[in-house]
Amino acid sequence: MHRGDDLEDDFVPDDLVALSDEDDLPNADDVSGLLSADEDGGNEAQVSQAQSAAALEKKRKRRAKEKERKAKKRKLAETVEPVEPPSIAAQPPVMLADYLSSMQAKTFNEMSGIELADVQIPESAIADTTMWTGSRSLDQLVDFITKVLPKLHTHLSQKPKSNGAPTLLYVAGAALRVADVTRVLRDKRLRGEKGGDVAKLFAKHFKLEEHVAYLKRTKIAAAVGTPGRLGKLLCDTDALATTALTHIILDVSYRDAKQRTLLDIPETRNEVFRTVLGAPKVLNGLRQGTIQLVLF
Repeated sequence: MHRGDDLEDDFVPDDLVALSDEDDLPNADDVSGLLSADEDGGNEAQVSQAQSAAALEKKRKRRAKEKERKAKKRKLAETVEPVEPPSIAAQPPVMLADYLSSMQAKTFNEMSGIELADVQIPESAIADTTMWTGSRSLDQLVDFITKVLPKLHTHLSQKPKSNGAPTLLYVAGAALRVADVTRVLRDKRLRGEKGGDVAKLFAKHFKLEEHVAYLKRTKIAAAVGTPGRLGKLLCDTDALATTALTHIILDVSYRDAKQRTLLDIPETRNEVFRTVLGAPKVLNGLRQGTIQLVLF
């Protein structure tokens, strides 16, 4: 009698069964597939960290290089002196006369050519300052007057005879500039021990009546002011006399924050030609040769 689990003597294993049993065994080439998920993720994290560190180092070096480049550029800018634009004031009188005429035409644009000729500044009234080759900045003003305008230098050092009658009018475009010029003109190298006061005349903080009272009681060698205030004193009052006036300096080399000069700004240009140079007693002095116009 045969038991149920005994094989028959002539039993042969089925090929399909044998093959399926071999497939169940792992292939040596697929060992990596048996690695746990934690082991595989750890390797990827290490690679990712290395890549991040390399990227950060590259970024740090790039920033350091950019910082060094900017530092070199800044140092170069500090060592290079700014180039001062050439001043129109350095031109000879014939060219300055044309320049002033073109500026006057902008102010008196309603006038005909014949009418404009009546108010033009004659070339003979314009001082020739071409001998001065230095900068036309305030730190050079004392030397400029001393060397180029010796007659003015002499008058500034003398005691004025009358109140409110300066030998010099200095026309500047703004109150702060007026204050700066005033400090320079008060230098003892110009005024000496006998020279009169230097008046500071602008509308900011000062009423017209205050300036009138000051001028009537004070002997002044020079008056520095904005064209608006100087014009009012010349045309609307008798406090600012021209009896001792020999020179008028226009501050045309100075440029404001917008790179505009005294005659580039319409408001100040109009006041210069209408109420300062256009004041009858000033225009007559320019035509008669008793007043010289200086562009600085």
